Amino acid sequence: MEKKTGHCQLKVCGVLDCSVPCKMSWDELEAMCRMEKLQCQELGVSRANVNEYEVEFLCDYKKTKEEELYLVKWKGFPESDNTWEPKRNLKCPKLMKQFHLDLDQELRRHKRRCIPKKLDKEVSSFLVQKAKLRQSLQRWEDHLNHTRNHPGRIFVMNEVDLEGPPKNFTYINNYKVGQGIVLDEMAVGCECKNCLEEPVNGCCPGASLQRMAYNDRGQVRIRPGQPIYECNSRCSCGPDCPNRVVQNGIQFDLCIFKTGNGRGWGVRTLQHIKRNTFVMEYIGEIITTDEAERRGHIYDRQGSTYLFDLDYVEDVYTVDAAHLGNISHFVNHSCNPNLQVYNVFIDNIDERLPRIALFSTRAIRAGEELTFDYKMQIDPVDTESTKMDSSFSLAGLPGSPKKRVRVECRCGSDSCRKYLF
Repeated sequence: MEKKTGHCQLKVCGVLDCSVPCKMSWDELEAMCRMEKLQCQELGVSRANVNEYEVEFLCDYKKTKEEELYLVKWKGFPESDNTWEPKRNLKCPKLMKQFHLDLDQELRRHKRRCIPKKLDKEVSSFLVQKAKLRQSLQRWEDHLNHTRNHPGRIFVMNEVDLEGPPKNFTYINNYKVGQGIVLDEMAVGCECKNCLEEPVNGCCPGASLQRMAYNDRGQVRIRPGQPIYECNSRCSCGPDCPNRVVQNGIQFDLCIFKTGNGRGWGVRTLQHIKRNTFVMEYIGEIITTDEAERRGHIYDRQGSTYLFDLDYVEDVYTVDAAHLGNISHFVNHSCNPNLQVYNVFIDNIDERLPRIALFSTRAIRAGEELTFDYKMQIDPVDTESTKMDSSFSLAGLPGSPKKRVRVECRCGSDSCRKYLF
């Protein structure tokens, strides 16, 4: 497809070109091609399928003495071309099953048990909205998986309400550095042949007077609060080095889902996760604390914050994941979390700019929600641990760090503190 001012040019077999207004949706363009019997590779309309009719979703239902009928939205055709079709003609068992699951849910909401012969407009309208929501979430899911650079897949689900993908949020895989901030690259790397079993001069951790953070299974074995120094791009070891964990990215299939108790979106794992295992990084835009304070006043009015202080040695920088971030953007707080924060250094030697990694505190079952403590305190067991007090920035909360307010906690754990801050 070639764009021109005000129009899109479709190159169609047998036709020089077809000019249509560029504000038309892809569905409308596909419908135009099918109605005019035109072929378009970009829209997936070919000579083989130009006359095919595919059910996009089911909109309505009614039952007569003779048969059951469904109102069908045809893929590639506008809603004005929807038609009533008998059940026997439809070959879409998955769509039909989903339609009846949505229908049963809505009827229960109206405290009705039996399917009526004809659906109320309110019910049929809900079914259409639900079908469109599912399509919208599927497109977002496809986009997230196309954007991610990690092995773990991302799924999206909302069985609670009709809220679609979040607006003004862009999925990124690495920190975006804000204006005036420079990341200092690591000058040297290790020369180990086997970093875990035969570390030369203590490998990368030893060069920073620290111990190796991982065991031979890639599980973290140091106390929270102690830093993790992974091998970097200048090291002699390869990508399979056991001291490369966080940099390999998310390994588990995760699902962004809508919670049912007013906590917004959340994240659950679709696979079993062992204890002390890396799960994800907290990714966003690195900004100064002054900029975080400015943005925090804006977030005050929105009633939420995604500002995470990087205060390992100095409270100079903050990670803002409000509009730029990865799946950690959707992880909820819990007073009894199953994820723990660690500061990680790989290619950057500036201790004021660690990478924030989340490791499991215990074994996590498939289907369980992932959470971390937004105000996680580290016990000062040793000198190093006192450096770290991982927490969301209070600048993003109503009031200010000097004038703290109480935000209700809805984590539901037995040890719930009742308030986030």
